[in-house]
Amino acid sequence: MEAPRDILVVWRQFDNFPMETLTKAWTHAKGVPGQRDVETMERHREKYGITGNCFDLAIWLLEAFKEGGIEAYPIGSELGTGDDHAAVMAVDGKGRRFLCDLGDQWLQPILIDGDDPAYTDEKLSGFFPGAEVQLISGKENFKVIYHRPNGKFSTQVYSSEPVPMKDFLAAAEISQNNVYPKPLLEVRLPWENETAHWEFDDWKSFLSTSKGLYEDPPLYTVDDWVGRIHDRTGFDKAVLKESLEYFKKLRKETAS
Repeated sequence: MEAPRDILVVWRQFDNFPMETLTKAWTHAKGVPGQRDVETMERHREKYGITGNCFDLAIWLLEAFKEGGIEAYPIGSELGTGDDHAAVMAVDGKGRRFLCDLGDQWLQPILIDGDDPAYTDEKLSGFFPGAEVQLISGKENFKVIYHRPNGKFSTQVYSSEPVPMKDFLAAAEISQNNVYPKPLLEVRLPWENETAHWEFDDWKSFLSTSKGLYEDPPLYTVDDWVGRIHDRTGFDKAVLKESLEYFKKLRKETAS
């Protein structure tokens, strides 16, 4: 079931927003780490084309839902642990909940409860790029199983309970003040007759599609990576260079 139009209208505003940790590294390189407010994120987006990590995108989306008059609240997984993940739950006029996960670059929100039959055992296409999803709902949490074309699968468990905004922002602050030494960027890109998922992960990049995974040729310099990532995202090249240089420095410090 597709989400109601008012939810989709807000969601579509973020269609070309990558999820990435490069901005986090850039703020550290600038000496101004921490969770940015929506006004700052919007200014950075306009000036540099950058977006942010899953907390940035969730906070941004929550504000957009608020402006659109849509009930929504933050949810998360393992918040404050370093392995956390942030997303949003939107609620329609009938009280049905829709998972809205920009951090994992979903194609559209997905219904997790309501009048429709339970999704258990049903693989659904059109919700996640390059994979079918299987949703197993529970009272306090739910699991998503991502089924890849090569037969492999991965899982993500979400708590469906609202996270108090104070606690959510505290977890966001912890996340923003800790830079994992391996850079990550994920973005949805048009590919043939579908939307695919391009990922830059620890100095490798690849495209996930319904036909399988396509690895990009390796690159060996920061400047080359700046060019490739700019071509995929439109991010400002100077910001990319500062961010990637910070990751290089961090990796050396971690290895020493």
